[in-house]
Amino acid sequence: MTTAPIVLLHGVGLDHTMWDPFVHAVGHLTDRPVVTIDLPGHGGQPPLLQEVGLADLAEDVLSRIPQVSHLVGFSLGALIGQHVARFHPDRVASLTSVSSVCRRTASEAAAVSIRLEMGGRDFAGSVEASIKRWFPEGSGVGPELIEATRNTLNANNVSSYLHAYRVFATGDAVIGPELERIHVPAFAVTGELDPGSTPEMTRRLGEAIAGSRTAVVPGARHMLPVQEANELARLVTGFIDESTGASDA
Repeated sequence: MTTAPIVLLHGVGLDHTMWDPFVHAVGHLTDRPVVTIDLPGHGGQPPLLQEVGLADLAEDVLSRIPQVSHLVGFSLGALIGQHVARFHPDRVASLTSVSSVCRRTASEAAAVSIRLEMGGRDFAGSVEASIKRWFPEGSGVGPELIEATRNTLNANNVSSYLHAYRVFATGDAVIGPELERIHVPAFAVTGELDPGSTPEMTRRLGEAIAGSRTAVVPGARHMLPVQEANELARLVTGFIDESTGASDA
């Protein structure tokens, strides 16, 4: 039987290269193939020219990934992964949601709406705000990785970025009512100090998806695949192997 690959879905405004530290770490722990792609409107994909919904992004991703895979989504990528797992479970061997939002409260929804509005009004300022939020002093992330993240964000087509960010800002309201209908093996993990994808949101996600496992990484913030690549790789590969069997038998 062919081993199902691990497919990595990045966050809004980023591209597949954000996973580089994680992919390196995973390579020391498993022989499973790893596939990284750029989400619609990101990296090497054409910009988004009009408003889109979570289902649109999910269908595009489905057209470009292997037939069956272990989906690992980060932030916006996690919402896309959840949508795929709900409506196309035959394509998902397991689902890992990294730094995912879940059923935002009114105040949490208001906070992300403010960030969306800022992105349209002052894109450069919103990039710097993201960098400071993700990589505060003492984060332990090297300056070269921080600069690479900044460059990726600044390279975005602003209109396309805003279309994608609107999906991120509203997508949890779309998939939230459907979470109980996800029945694939699931795992949710976030950083202890993530102010946007909080441990409480991971708890909500774990309670909504029957049998879901959860974890909170101490001292970590939003960019788990960069800040805590080794620990995240250990958690994700362990979950995949324990929940589906190392050979996918």
